[in-house]
Amino acid sequence: MEVLIINGPNLNLLGKREPDVYGNESFESYLDSLIRDYPQINISYFQSNSEGAIIDKIHEVGFSIDGIVLNAGAYTHTSLAIADAIAAISTPVIEVHISNIHAREAVRHHSFIAKNCLGSICGFGLKSYKLAIESFR
Repeated sequence: MEVLIINGPNLNLLGKREPDVYGNESFESYLDSLIRDYPQINISYFQSNSEGAIIDKIHEVGFSIDGIVLNAGAYTHTSLAIADAIAAISTPVIEVHISNIHAREAVRHHSFIAKNCLGSICGFGLKSYKLAIESFR
């Protein structure tokens, strides 16, 4: 099984950025533990602050791997283009958020991408990624 984790804008700063919301662990450190916990799954990772690069990556892998775990960051609430990219591919996508987006500012309550995803997971910190991977098994 092959799964790609895609992180969007500002998620390259995990472990440094707003630790009260996002925690103290870097994503790279957490990724190492995911790879150790799931040796039978080929887990790869892509991060970009650019909407176009995220769309390009979804197009690139969206017909050839088993699953995508997508934390689109703020693009979740603004990007019809990423929603359309998800709708255009055959690979299932799980939407993930570290924080509970429904307990935050009202602008974060709506997800443009959710309707095109297999499911959405939010509010469990970095464990949200593990829950998403589990959903593909």
